[in-house]
Amino acid sequence: MDRKTAILYAVLAVLGLVAPFVVYPVFLMKCLCFALFACAFNLLLGFTGLLSFGHCMFLGSAGYVGGYLLKAHGIPTELAMLAGVGTSAAIGYAVGALAIRRQGIYFAMITLAMSQMIYFLCVQAPFTGAEDGLQGIPRGRLLGFIDLEANPLVMYFFVYAVFVASFALIYRIVYSPFGQVLKAIRENEARALSLGYDVDKHKLLAFVLSGALSGLAGVMKMLVFKFETLNDVHWSMSGEVVLMTLIGGVGTLFGPVVGAFTVVTLQNQLAELEGWVTVIQGVIFVICVLAFRRGVVGEIAAFIKK
Repeated sequence: MDRKTAILYAVLAVLGLVAPFVVYPVFLMKCLCFALFACAFNLLLGFTGLLSFGHCMFLGSAGYVGGYLLKAHGIPTELAMLAGVGTSAAIGYAVGALAIRRQGIYFAMITLAMSQMIYFLCVQAPFTGAEDGLQGIPRGRLLGFIDLEANPLVMYFFVYAVFVASFALIYRIVYSPFGQVLKAIRENEARALSLGYDVDKHKLLAFVLSGALSGLAGVMKMLVFKFETLNDVHWSMSGEVVLMTLIGGVGTLFGPVVGAFTVVTLQNQLAELEGWVTVIQGVIFVICVLAFRRGVVGEIAAFIKK
């Protein structure tokens, strides 16, 4: 990381600490949850070259498992989070082991089909609440003494800390030798294979990591809003995360964060327009694709390099 990038991240980190005193904390927490979800998705699409149309299954399944354990069994918050993330990682391994056998649109369709299976499982399973979902989920106490219910700021700083740690992990993955292999696979899979790398093993691990981090975003979202519904496992959620990533910039570290904040802000500000929100999002998406081929952050980075 060069000095300018380090200073930029430091400034953004400070802004994140100050933001809840200026902006509604729950809105910021929602943005951070979706930013983590988009970053996790970008790890697969932007740095491995694998397009998934079923990432909602990780977001929703982790939220359902964590929420059920908190509400029905009252287990500690951190254990519920681990259970949710573990579930997403397990689903990622099972789906990834099947999906990586194919490439391109076939890979995307397999992930979409598997996410639909998870969706119908959530509709039929007795512990999910079907169409009503899980309501009134307690946040509990973190580590036994940090009350996440008492003050919204406490919950915000917890979500913020999880996001920063996860972003740092993604940064480390991308710039590790493993991340360089992923980029090689993205650019030319046949050449990476000819160099002796186990391509399928690397793609599977990337898929599992992306699924686990998406599950972490789902658990955090569940804790923020204290409920979990079918919206999180619906195929449209997978479309939203693709939109966030493309608007911000595929293959850039901070692009998905910008994209997530942009989409969530639009949804919040245009909520009164109801069905027109989707239409407006579509128009913005088309404009970004035509005018900002590399996404907002990608175009800014390219301009600075000039």
